[in-house]
Amino acid sequence: MRSISQRICLILTVIVLSGCFFTGSEVQRWQLATDGATSFSLSRDGRFALYYTNAQGIVLWDLQQNKNLAKFGSQDPAHNTVISSAISDNNRYAITATAQNFAVWDLAWGQSDGLWSISDGIIRDIDIANNGQHVVLGLSNGKALYIDLGTGRRLEFLAHREKVNSVAISPNGQYVLSGGNDYMAYFWDTKTGQIRNRFEHTSRISRVALQRDGLLALTADGTNEAYIWDLTTGEQQAQLSVRLRQQNLSSARFSDDGKTLATGTPAKRVELWDTATGENLGRWEAATQQDARPPSAVVYDVAITSTGQVISGASSGIAQAWTTD
Repeated sequence: MRSISQRICLILTVIVLSGCFFTGSEVQRWQLATDGATSFSLSRDGRFALYYTNAQGIVLWDLQQNKNLAKFGSQDPAHNTVISSAISDNNRYAITATAQNFAVWDLAWGQSDGLWSISDGIIRDIDIANNGQHVVLGLSNGKALYIDLGTGRRLEFLAHREKVNSVAISPNGQYVLSGGNDYMAYFWDTKTGQIRNRFEHTSRISRVALQRDGLLALTADGTNEAYIWDLTTGEQQAQLSVRLRQQNLSSARFSDDGKTLATGTPAKRVELWDTATGENLGRWEAATQQDARPPSAVVYDVAITSTGQVISGASSGIAQAWTTD
């Protein structure tokens, strides 16, 4: 009898927790790649999706009109797998990367602006500024590499002592936020390499993000430490009220006004947060690829629309729109 009672209690607990975890509902779904995607980026406003699959190559999709805008094909002649990508804040340019080279794309003209190779490390993360010329790479050798593609100027930021896992560049290309395995995140100037703020964690930092006006930053590690920072003072503004243990973030983006933050995890979770308090405003579960075993999906990117909906793009090749209503 005791065993039966314990099982009943366990089942009820799981049901209650499941009911508490997911809030709101799915508004729309776009099945873009049935074979799954190895990279998936969204524009700031959630309108455009840029993804890569081995079968389709690099594809630009208009989610609002639900149509294919461009097929760029492979990034390089060797058809290497694209593992990371980003769309500039103004939706004009995009950057894609394999382990050892990266390409910049002019989305307005639907063409490549060039292909560059990296010889001294493996690319782990990338970002691009609004002019399509200022890019930043997070590398496995501990470097955060800033490049002005117009002038050829390179700045190697060497403050990190281990792998750089996540980078974010301001829309004007003047500042970078980088985080790595050394438990440190740095906010630094791309003209001088000077550190403006440093943020220390107790575990390796998996994700960083910048608010588009340069007012706020996110740093998150592999435990439950995810902080919102006020960049004007360098002080902590809030800590996200994460309920699950050892939650990694695979993606994060601030709303335009900085009042909310959307995040995604490697384990299907999509969430919305209040940046002033760190309280959770919504939780959802991204769809998995059909017949995938185990049924999981990495949330590669998230965005917040002008109406407050959250858009997610996952390794399942599926984009989804979510609401807290």
